[in-house]
Amino acid sequence: MGKFSQKVKLVEISANELKKISTLTTPQDCLALIHTPQKTILSTESFKNKFTIVLDGVQDPGNLGTIIRTADWFGFSEIVCSEDTVEAYNPKVVQATMGSLARLKVHYGDLTSLLKQTKLPVFGALLNGTPVYETDFGREGFLILGNEGNGISESVITTITNKVTIPRFGNAESLNVAISAGIFCSELRRSK
Repeated sequence: MGKFSQKVKLVEISANELKKISTLTTPQDCLALIHTPQKTILSTESFKNKFTIVLDGVQDPGNLGTIIRTADWFGFSEIVCSEDTVEAYNPKVVQATMGSLARLKVHYGDLTSLLKQTKLPVFGALLNGTPVYETDFGREGFLILGNEGNGISESVITTITNKVTIPRFGNAESLNVAISAGIFCSELRRSK
């Protein structure tokens, strides 16, 4: 058994017991029981001097989990989600984060009202924007990624100050939102 903090209470169970309580057909070797954080009131002040990923209506648990894991890889500390984004503590999301959910704060709230209050730049991933490779992101702001099928909602689009796109060179109809998040996270870090 690996090293664990003294604050972690370990309980050994049988493989059969693990299979009964896991949501997976073939569970990992361990499970964690944690308290979910209390919801906080969002204030644009807490997002200064950094970039924050904003998700508008992302529905697929695997996509959200992958975005959380990717954001963690690139050193982001928070993600803000619309109220209709899949729940971060959905078992499929938790699994896809591969532990990154424990290191990032995920907030839910009314994106339009939050973003209308900010003086920070609001970048939106849209098809008709400036190519990501030519965009000056500066040192802080919000980056909005939209729903897998419908993109960013009309009310949230009104808050965007900078439209940005990942240029298409091939013939694919669209790009997966989690893959898009990875490209944007890389560019945001590169530009700093």
